[in-house]
Amino acid sequence: MNDFITAPGSAEQARAFLDHLFKVAVMRALPLHNTAAVLPKPPKGRTIVLGAGKAGAAMAQAVEALWPLEAPLQGLVVTRYQHIPSRPAGLPARIEVVEAAHPVPDAAGLAAAERMMAMTVGLSQDDLVLCLISGGGSALLTLPAQGLGLADKQRINKALLNSGANIAEMNCVRKHLSRIKGGRLAAACAPARVVTLTISDVPGDDPSIIASGPTVPDASSCADALAILKRYGIDVPAQVLSQLESGALETPKPGDHIFDGHEVHLIATPQQSLEAAASAARSAGLAAYILSDEMEGESREVGKVHAALARAVALKGQPFQKPCVILSGGETTVTICSQPPGTARGRGGRAGEFCMGLALALQGQAAVYALAADTDGIDGVEDNAGAFVAPDTVQRALALGMKLDAYLDRNDAYGFFEALGDLVVTGPTFTNVNDFRALLIL
Repeated sequence: MNDFITAPGSAEQARAFLDHLFKVAVMRALPLHNTAAVLPKPPKGRTIVLGAGKAGAAMAQAVEALWPLEAPLQGLVVTRYQHIPSRPAGLPARIEVVEAAHPVPDAAGLAAAERMMAMTVGLSQDDLVLCLISGGGSALLTLPAQGLGLADKQRINKALLNSGANIAEMNCVRKHLSRIKGGRLAAACAPARVVTLTISDVPGDDPSIIASGPTVPDASSCADALAILKRYGIDVPAQVLSQLESGALETPKPGDHIFDGHEVHLIATPQQSLEAAASAARSAGLAAYILSDEMEGESREVGKVHAALARAVALKGQPFQKPCVILSGGETTVTICSQPPGTARGRGGRAGEFCMGLALALQGQAAVYALAADTDGIDGVEDNAGAFVAPDTVQRALALGMKLDAYLDRNDAYGFFEALGDLVVTGPTFTNVNDFRALLIL
């Protein structure tokens, strides 16, 4: 690797190095590496495990591996379809894992949420509820508020996803339109002790935003949810609108006694994964800089900002000296562009759209390579985690008769990078600490 740094190698070598940094970041966030230090001791009574998220099955397996065999353990966790890792040989299955849809909820997620609420009935102060929460839980754990059906939730979810709303805004609405999110699961567990283990996929690592905070207090209000719905022009049924206006759908707030004695532990965060990748880069002899783990905004615009920084480093040696790696994380958004009737909508997600914006703004800058990927292994709803950008990305596309602007206009990152052979495909990683972006400047 040191030879590659001093004498810039091929795009294949650059891609292999960036792939390595991504794998290091993901490895740092795997549940089995981070659970033991915060796992509580078995209680006098029962231990019930409840959970939701893309990392849910892996978190459940970590608890099963670490929990004493002689101590009773049971529970239910819901994860995304095809997000159950292979079970290690000899590991007993004590926690049931079911699958449901993401990012738009389905009947399987509704059934799982109903079963979890039923499992909280009859709990005592001698019992422990261990909640395993990770990104994706908002869609996977769906229990509509009174006056809403599953079809309503699906429509509102789709509208939020397409609106350009950030994750805090989306989850504020979701919390107030739910009977399980926004601290309501914790309320149902009373008087049992609740310990929440969570993997953060949100800027700022706020547990009340991760999976819409089913076990923690919610400081947002019905008025906040109403303002967000109005801002993005999203309609809700009249009965629900009335309940929001009256405050009838308010969530449990900080200071509520139902949270007394509860614990929340962040077992993996975006910053930790970025730091692991930076350490790996430095071990290879490269300077490494972390911009932020909280970047938000339109994916393509964030890509353009990263491109401006990379060009400044490549051409002027400012603000960093090359060779170096620049890392960032966070959760950007994609506002779906309107298309003429009959036009097929593009395929892609936040990471791919970032890469298109980046490639467009880099203007073919020599010796700049980039990889952007979602740490859960799924960029949007496709089978790729993200994409790779090289100095000749736009040139190779033009040789195939592909205009980057046209693909960007229809949000078709998947189609663009698939044709170039530059999709990053990992499959589900069984964790989720949000966006990962790495720029290699030689």
